[in-house]
Amino acid sequence: MTTDAATSQEAIIASLPSHLRPFVQRQDYAQQYTPRDQAVWRFLLRRLTRQLADSAHPVYLEGLERTGIAPDHIPSIDEMNACLARLGWRAVVVDGFIPPAIFMEFQALKVLVIALDMRSVEHTLYTPAPDIVHESAGHAPFIVDVDYAEFLQRFGEVGMRAITTRHDFDLYEAIRRLSILKESPHSTAAQIDEATAELERLANADVAPSEAALLARLHWWTVEYGLVGELDDYRIFGAGLLSSLGESRHCLDDARVKKLPLTVDAVAYPYDITAEQPQLFVTRSCKHLSQVLEEFAASMAFRRGGAESLRKAIAAESVCTAELDSGVQVSGQFVEALTDAVGNAIYYRTDGPTQLAFRGRELYGHGTGSHADGFGSPVGMLKDFSRCLSDYTVDELKAHAIAEGEVVTLEYLSGITVRGRLQGVVRQEHRNLLLSFEECTVTALDGRVLFDPAWGTFDLAVGAAVTSVFGGTADRDRYRLYKPLPATQTQRPDVDEALMDLYRKIDALPPGAVDPAAAAAIEAGLDLYPGEWLLRVELLRRSEDCQLPAPLAERARAELGELGEDPALAEVVEVALAA
Repeated sequence: MTTDAATSQEAIIASLPSHLRPFVQRQDYAQQYTPRDQAVWRFLLRRLTRQLADSAHPVYLEGLERTGIAPDHIPSIDEMNACLARLGWRAVVVDGFIPPAIFMEFQALKVLVIALDMRSVEHTLYTPAPDIVHESAGHAPFIVDVDYAEFLQRFGEVGMRAITTRHDFDLYEAIRRLSILKESPHSTAAQIDEATAELERLANADVAPSEAALLARLHWWTVEYGLVGELDDYRIFGAGLLSSLGESRHCLDDARVKKLPLTVDAVAYPYDITAEQPQLFVTRSCKHLSQVLEEFAASMAFRRGGAESLRKAIAAESVCTAELDSGVQVSGQFVEALTDAVGNAIYYRTDGPTQLAFRGRELYGHGTGSHADGFGSPVGMLKDFSRCLSDYTVDELKAHAIAEGEVVTLEYLSGITVRGRLQGVVRQEHRNLLLSFEECTVTALDGRVLFDPAWGTFDLAVGAAVTSVFGGTADRDRYRLYKPLPATQTQRPDVDEALMDLYRKIDALPPGAVDPAAAAAIEAGLDLYPGEWLLRVELLRRSEDCQLPAPLAERARAELGELGEDPALAEVVEVALAA
């Protein structure tokens, strides 16, 4: 398939927000995948498409073809993008697990995140790390369903606003580290045991699940492990099931895996990524999926706002954003929220680097450098003002004795008083957003000094109410929370070139009678690699259209059966011989 310049890797990366670009890798197809990797792909896709022909949602097989995913070779990201462009989507490749908030932001932008690496032959049936089988053949096919694609994008929009705790990020780092160690051939048992223990410690910690953690559960039980239909008549649509030969078969056993109707209560069910799921949830339709998502979203701080949401941000101990009814956005780690007797937020305070923004764009001169030590501001209506201060014109402000260069006193209904010399007013879209004071004192009703003149310039964020609180920052390009390259990175295994050459020779056998010299070379290769079960599978695959010498084909099948006596290979060999 010809790659259009607009759908090339470089063009798509250049079109992304700058803070997302560092997470994207380049797929150097010829260097990235070995002949053995291609054989693993063929093994999985040939068997998955046969096994799922009746159990997957009918869109699955159609979706594979329409999103540039073929059973005979690992997809190139350019091939996928040429197809996805017709559906209004794009795809990028990344290195393993990326921060969940970043993953969700890509999804909100209608960009599928595809793990770059191919699972190793040792993890053919189950991979501890994200790989291109799961991410492409699992997630991409259902993008062809418009309702599902809209649900997926909306999930990203909701997910990127979820409040994430410090514990969530520690857990993400632990999962990423363990997945890399398990997939790396260079890891020691001691390293894996240590990483496993750390993950178990974090997973078992007595910590209330955050918005992000609860939403991750909903994502797991729908996007990853969802079923669609009725409790007694369902089909598979979850990417985790679609990319697993084992679980896509086991999940159909109702005695083994309980089926429950999907409701928002699914967020009460934690999951273990290392174990087979004890229950799965059945949705009626894509519309039903969207209804459940919106029901959960209605409970989130970005929809509710107010003091309750500020307290949720404080408890998270992470950087969040409070948005005021004026449109001003304050991004930082919130540490205090004062309320009046009826629970209305009247003052908030952050600690550490804080950004002030308007409609997702940092206000000039009000980045983290200008507010490195935190920020605080009252919020609410002013006495004798009939509407929010942001709505007043310059002339109306002067009528209320609010003018630049003059000493101004602002009295809030909450009893908070701001008194100082007005230096300037930041206005955008005919709104007053910030009032900057010098020689300013801010006091609460009980006399507490909230700001002292000795502390410098006081910037007041104009707003009568906190309408939304969400995780992360307002202007993510200017205030970046996530490092693009986590401390651990996926490691490529050493390559046995002689073995790779043998895979190439088998795959390149022409239809018809096999040359005796080529057959002899393959015989010698089987002698050199007696434990290479996939090599024998590839030979049997080629026997479908090549006239292999009968003894060679018989040897491959017999040796494959013998390898299946090894408990470590029993399941994968059973799958191979059943085809």
